[in-house]
Amino acid sequence: MPKLPVGILLAILATASGLTSCDIPLNADIMPTPETIAAVPPSSLEQSIHQQINQYRQSRKLPPLQLDARISQQAKIHSQAMANGKVPFSHQGFDTRISAIRRQIRYRAAAENVAYNQGYSNPAKQAVEGWIKSQGHRVNIEGQYNLTGIGVAKNAKNEYYFTQIFINRP
Repeated sequence: MPKLPVGILLAILATASGLTSCDIPLNADIMPTPETIAAVPPSSLEQSIHQQINQYRQSRKLPPLQLDARISQQAKIHSQAMANGKVPFSHQGFDTRISAIRRQIRYRAAAENVAYNQGYSNPAKQAVEGWIKSQGHRVNIEGQYNLTGIGVAKNAKNEYYFTQIFINRP
């Protein structure tokens, strides 16, 4: 008998340069530091999401997204903050993440997908399938982006939190 999920939530945010999603800044003292996140190589779940997203993009005759460690660093910080309950499951702090990325990468547009799930044997696959089934998330996946960053975090309750940031670098 298959496991039933305790819950899955999906949220979406797409923004272009000059537009913002949220003007509530994150409190820096409650967040993991970039230094503690940057040293961690991509997890197998993050690599799986990257591969699945690029396979989907290829099926739509779209170019693959290049995984960028600087963008992944911001995605990981956000996923960890959600998993630890420091911020709600949301796009809260998107402006902060994008500002940090902007200091390192010039870009034209940015978007973000987040997901949460629990109780699945393959949580990364479940997150990607949920994004693809959601029109708004699919718009981001199929968008004119060339870079991505992915962060996954799991808490003590076995809840998985996913963040994927999309960037269009000229």
